[in-house]
Amino acid sequence: MQCHKIVQILRQKAVGEKIVVQGWVKTVRRSKSVSFIDINDGSCLTNLQVIAEQNQTTDENHLKDLSTGCSLRVTGTLAASPAKGQDIELQAETLEILGLAPDYPLQKKRHSFEYLREIAHLRPRTNSLGAVARIRSALSFAVHTFFQERGFFHIHTPIISTGDCEGAGETFTVTALDLENIPSSTNLASVWDDDFFGCQANLTVSGQLEAEAYAMALGNVYTFGPTFRAENSNTSRHLAEFWMIEPEMAFCNLQEDIDIAEQFIKYLVDTLLKDCLEDLELFASFIEKDLFKRLKNVSEKTFIRLSYTEAIAELQKSKKSFKFPVAWGMDLQSEHERYLTEVIFGQPVVLTDYPKTIKPFYMRVNEDQKTVAAMDVLFPGIGEIIGGSQREERQDNLVARMNELNMQTSEYEWYIDLRRYGTVPHAGFGLGFERMVQFVTGMKNIRDVIPFPRTPGSASF
Repeated sequence: MQCHKIVQILRQKAVGEKIVVQGWVKTVRRSKSVSFIDINDGSCLTNLQVIAEQNQTTDENHLKDLSTGCSLRVTGTLAASPAKGQDIELQAETLEILGLAPDYPLQKKRHSFEYLREIAHLRPRTNSLGAVARIRSALSFAVHTFFQERGFFHIHTPIISTGDCEGAGETFTVTALDLENIPSSTNLASVWDDDFFGCQANLTVSGQLEAEAYAMALGNVYTFGPTFRAENSNTSRHLAEFWMIEPEMAFCNLQEDIDIAEQFIKYLVDTLLKDCLEDLELFASFIEKDLFKRLKNVSEKTFIRLSYTEAIAELQKSKKSFKFPVAWGMDLQSEHERYLTEVIFGQPVVLTDYPKTIKPFYMRVNEDQKTVAAMDVLFPGIGEIIGGSQREERQDNLVARMNELNMQTSEYEWYIDLRRYGTVPHAGFGLGFERMVQFVTGMKNIRDVIPFPRTPGSASF
């Protein structure tokens, strides 16, 4: 007999149908002759109640071993439930314990997220982390659906890279060298000559540059994969390994780039509001009481657009005493971004035209020679969630900018070639996937929205 998922059972409510269900025990309540067992198979938040009569389902000693965390296979008939809060229940005919769970660490009580990180292999069995996983899955599918429906091609960019897209130097080195017997040499380059790739290689911080190459051939492309930053930042907003969504679009300017970014975020939020309501309600009840207000604020309102210069003026006009004083030319901090979105405007904000001194080399320099055609999408409660720009398509300007930053242009000849051979205006952006999951769930720490977080001093599991 085919096994049914609990989510399908609860939707169809096929009273009288004989079914097989498999899952893990959430709770067990016993009377003298009957056990009431709540089981869950991960397909949805809601449990299915199983009614197991002692003399019909299994021997007495076997049923006594049943506890929270055990895995079961149950065959029985669906019946209307007289209990409050549930429409159907499963009247068990046979009950097989597949796996016992003595001393199971997840009992029926609220555990702190800090504790759950210590048992990351078990935490997806909790209501909150299970809901996070389902929402990640729905969001991931929506990412591909959005771009595929609009004619984008999915590109797999390399995880091992020889460049540093962001220019910050905070990369993880990839090496096959015997670290206990590294050749003694004052010339570091000669050490890399003996390494696997014949040069220094790193884990990628972005797939953008490689995606640009394919945008110059296919038009509109996107990447969706892991990226890595060796930034020693132990905050609730940073991870050493995280996932990025990065579209690149040929024949595209900054304003069109912003339009796509706004449409993209609204599509993701609308998808969750339509398909993940039960899981979102959990977070609205226990994590972020204004969650639905925040999500509808994104879905229904046009994002505010203003320049970096206008944003600085707004912050200075507020007379707010910030930890980091506000001045033109500074890189905005999270406190500034959140003040703009949460206090001044009360909704998402898109900032444009940042000073070129605080942005990477690949962004198109504006006519004022002081700013670049950059854009950041800022969200209440999160700060920056998207960063993007129109890329510098003019070869002379790109090389001049690289020289200005003392970059080795010889290492980027292939990237400069894209400007030599049929250059076109183009633009793109990057969305931090975990920050998006944080926003839509209201979870306070980014370590709780990725299955196995990698942070400074921690790479367990």
